[in-house]
Amino acid sequence: MFLRSILALAAVTGGALAKQCMNFTVPVDISARNGVFNLPTLQSNLDATTFAQNLTNIRANFTKASLLDYTTVTGKYMISVKFCTPDNDNGQNPTVQVLTHGIGFDKTYWDVPFNNFNYSYIDVAVDQYKYCTLSIDRLGVGNSSIADPLNVIQAPAELSALYELTKMLRMGTLPNVPRAFEKIVHVGHSFGASLSYTLAAMYPTMSDGLILTGYSANGSFLPSTIASWNSKLARLNQPLRFGNVSYAAVQEAVSMVGNVNTTAIDQYLAKFNINLAEVQQVVQTTDLADFIAGLDPSSLPKMADLPSGYLTWTDAGSNQYAFLYPGHFDPEILFFAESSKFPYTVGEILTIGGAPMMAPMFTGPVQIFTGNEDFIFCGGDCMATGDPSLPSIPAAAKKAFPAASAFEAYIQPNTGHALNVHYNATAGYKVIQEFLNNHGLAPT
Repeated sequence: MFLRSILALAAVTGGALAKQCMNFTVPVDISARNGVFNLPTLQSNLDATTFAQNLTNIRANFTKASLLDYTTVTGKYMISVKFCTPDNDNGQNPTVQVLTHGIGFDKTYWDVPFNNFNYSYIDVAVDQYKYCTLSIDRLGVGNSSIADPLNVIQAPAELSALYELTKMLRMGTLPNVPRAFEKIVHVGHSFGASLSYTLAAMYPTMSDGLILTGYSANGSFLPSTIASWNSKLARLNQPLRFGNVSYAAVQEAVSMVGNVNTTAIDQYLAKFNINLAEVQQVVQTTDLADFIAGLDPSSLPKMADLPSGYLTWTDAGSNQYAFLYPGHFDPEILFFAESSKFPYTVGEILTIGGAPMMAPMFTGPVQIFTGNEDFIFCGGDCMATGDPSLPSIPAAAKKAFPAASAFEAYIQPNTGHALNVHYNATAGYKVIQEFLNNHGLAPT
């Protein structure tokens, strides 16, 4: 039986069919041609602002102007992964989906721990359609190795890690997964989609199918996105999660305050025509909420004491602007996503536009799956092409795949950039699985 040894290791609770998952880390040897950039170390939030101003200035290409040379970066790094299989799976020819998250997330983007996991992509792919999945924390994010945010954590290094993991799946050498996969699909979101696309362009036989979510070939809205983030040093924005603030010290300080008399506070605020509900809004929608994120140590993953080249957007407002379509998401999931966000690096931002123009040798099926109101890749309206012959902005990417066996640009209605946290996410997941099934990639 396929993966009998994995199922023996996995924790099984109850008699209902459910996915069986393992979390573990994989040692990966990377080798990447990274850029060498003339960029001073960011020391303050205003330095982060200056970095964004330089990036978005139309005077010159800041990446090109800062690039001094290239160098080969090598080393062994630990990549955190989650491998899931269907329960009681007897398939002899399974298909594995490699799930790569975008900027601002970790691998839980594919299995969102909110509202009893009702937004889980993995639940649909594994439980309903019987795919295996390997979701990864990209190099430098989550539980994967932290490294130099300028010189190491760049797109080429992250691509190298993705390539090595894929090769392990193909050859049957991925730890804890005792078989080789003949059918491998790469599913990426945003920056993760760009990495998946680049993998298919540079190593076309490594992938049998591509699902590029939150993606188009139009990068003209990236400067507006970066401006909307109002980037801060991650260690200053969420010091309990990303800085070197001692949680024990904070806990001691909170305990010294004692019980808070909310009635007395409410009465005091009333003198200024302010109520606690307004105070709550101030906290939730400004970076005050970020400053205290992580007070509950059991609920939020941490990347402690990050170098200052790790950045994040400012607050829930910046998050909504770039990632969510108003009226079509649970407001509470926005606050959850903001409190549990993950940083990006200056190296990633400088190399984010380095993907090849085409993937001429890739012969598998390709689906681009983008929300109609995606701001980052469509400016908020994916149908606004200005060309009657072009049905959507993502559809223009078809020319990058001249040898693909099939191409579809699917536009998900009432959805912004972060597909997986909108009300209609699970309906979209089924569209993706049906596309794969209809193009010869279903597990058998």
